[in-house]
Amino acid sequence: MPRPPYPPSRRDPTVELLHGMPIPDPYRWLEDGTSSETRDWTAAQNALTESWLGRVPGRETIRARLETLLAIDALGAPTPAGGRYFHIRRQQSQNQPILYVREGLHGPDRVLLDPNALNRDGTTALDWYFPSPDGRMLAYGLSDDGSEQSVLQVLEVASGRVLGDRIDRTRAADLAWLPDASGFYYTRYPRPGEVPVVDEPYHRAVHFHQLGADPAADPLTFRPVEREHWPGVNLSPDGRWLVISVARTFDAVDLYLLDRESGAGPVPVVRDQPYAYHGTVVRDRLYIRTNQAAPTYRLYLADPRSPEPAGWREIVAPRPDAVLDGMLVTRETLALSYLECASSRLRLTDLEGDQLRELSLPAVGTLFGWGAEQDGDELFYGFSSYTVPPGIHRVDLVGQQAELWQAVEADIDPDAYQVQQHWVDSRDGTRVSLFLVHQRGLARDGSHPALVCGYGGFAIPMTPGFSRSYLAWLEQGGVLAVPNLRGGGEYGEAWHQAGMRERKQNTFDDCIAVLEYLVREGYTSPARLALQGGSNGGLLAGAVLTQRPELCRAVVIQVPLLDMLRYHRFLIARLWIPEYGCADDAEQFAWLSGYSPYHHVTEGTAYPAVLLATAESDSRVDPLHARKMTARLQAATTSEHPVLLRLEQRAGHGAGKPMAKVLAEATDLWAFLASELGVTWLAPGPGALSPPRRGK
Repeated sequence: MPRPPYPPSRRDPTVELLHGMPIPDPYRWLEDGTSSETRDWTAAQNALTESWLGRVPGRETIRARLETLLAIDALGAPTPAGGRYFHIRRQQSQNQPILYVREGLHGPDRVLLDPNALNRDGTTALDWYFPSPDGRMLAYGLSDDGSEQSVLQVLEVASGRVLGDRIDRTRAADLAWLPDASGFYYTRYPRPGEVPVVDEPYHRAVHFHQLGADPAADPLTFRPVEREHWPGVNLSPDGRWLVISVARTFDAVDLYLLDRESGAGPVPVVRDQPYAYHGTVVRDRLYIRTNQAAPTYRLYLADPRSPEPAGWREIVAPRPDAVLDGMLVTRETLALSYLECASSRLRLTDLEGDQLRELSLPAVGTLFGWGAEQDGDELFYGFSSYTVPPGIHRVDLVGQQAELWQAVEADIDPDAYQVQQHWVDSRDGTRVSLFLVHQRGLARDGSHPALVCGYGGFAIPMTPGFSRSYLAWLEQGGVLAVPNLRGGGEYGEAWHQAGMRERKQNTFDDCIAVLEYLVREGYTSPARLALQGGSNGGLLAGAVLTQRPELCRAVVIQVPLLDMLRYHRFLIARLWIPEYGCADDAEQFAWLSGYSPYHHVTEGTAYPAVLLATAESDSRVDPLHARKMTARLQAATTSEHPVLLRLEQRAGHGAGKPMAKVLAEATDLWAFLASELGVTWLAPGPGALSPPRRGK
């Protein structure tokens, strides 16, 4: 289809002088999402996108297939507590997952909390939940419209009765119950009037709440020194030791201990070091997982009564070939999760780190959750891979027996697809891994549509996981590539730091090398190649788009950061300064201005087709980035390929998005890619996935 006529975008003469350099910003007026001019402009852009994508041939076939695939159940690993098992599951077309409780290991499930019954539009989400250790009480957070602005509530598990305790400003709360379930420590943000309005997204602090007390009078337990610091909590099973972790940056976490028997306040175990420390106390033993002098992490044991680092004893040494990314303590066992070549491994040891045993996982894939009681003898973990639907496994830690506790059933033939890990050389010679997934017997003749999905930031690993949406792509003969870019967490902290701050360009170079590899090795051609990224991955996609526009035929940029000179001024983005830097500093301005996608859109360039997707209620990344980038690309490009903006109403960064909106967005995304990459979307044949059955 020929390029559509774009709605007019007013261009103004705004120029800001930063460190002696003039920075034009012709679409700064689009930063104000509340102005009538911006709302009218956005409505016109949305109407254009809806009209354009609505005319894509085969769109209804795409939607029908996605509706079937997205109806495959989703589930989470259970949290065992006091003989009860708390777990979430979304079945078929439900907008939101339901929280269930199971009485006993093999008892019937009972609905404990159904967000779908709270809002007919399905936009109320269960953000988090914490059962008390005895399983009698449950604290949970609800938010609306994807905002993630949780309100904490408490219910009595046996009766389902919601108590009067109600605490707002508990976004992404961490919570630790007292052993007798009479109260809990929790994190919350300041209430209106406690701090200036601009500081309300910061100053997260730890408070204590006694059930039945007025939350407005909840005493302060701990407030970090800096407003951007992020505290979390956990409590020893006997209720004596409160462990407070304080993330100063994404790679520097301090550790504090509060001895509730002493009556004194929290004392630092270790702080102001360039390392991350994660601790938990069980039976008067302090376990500390850290990357101190160990980029792939090690495990120490200490006495919480004298927790000085000089007394620490290493019980699990760092491995050069795998990242220790998690640890759970049970009655007699340590469960250690590792990432080895960007795929999960699960190992069990005794409480001294000895007698290593590796559990056999179903395939190359990812642990997506786990649960255990610290005085229990069982371990639960979730597992999935690209062609393996999620399943929950239970391990009897006494008998060393494993069983499938709950599964999603879907008629997927894993043997129909090939999953391989490849390695490519980046611009500076660094070896970068990627997962390639496609139908077996693929001819490497350069004819196949291919999609690269990248992230590369905040030490977050991109590992093999199940995606209902990507299955639709694989069915159509598409190639899926998921690279492990520098900035991610696949290979430890050194890998993360190699793609942050002044080294962020490494992330983009790695992605460019992957795109070139797919063409060079005959998997695809530039005319059939697309790049997708969201959030930090949206920054990646925007940077690659502006640096190498000829590499791809289409780019999907979702909830992105794109104006890197002003990003820190909006919403919670000051939290990300340690990852990216800040343009207020002259040296860091030089890094950011060197790649900021919005500032590197060049007039007269033939850009590929671009779909920018964002959401009105996003409380993490402001939609202004997508609006400004859309206007600038539409004015600059000379190609006939469309530049489209999709701004979702009553939705946020992605968490809690109802299934109806997920289906609508996925239909638009795949219709866009099918149109631009020349994919004739066919209804599935007899060998394709049949309608899903209910899991066990």
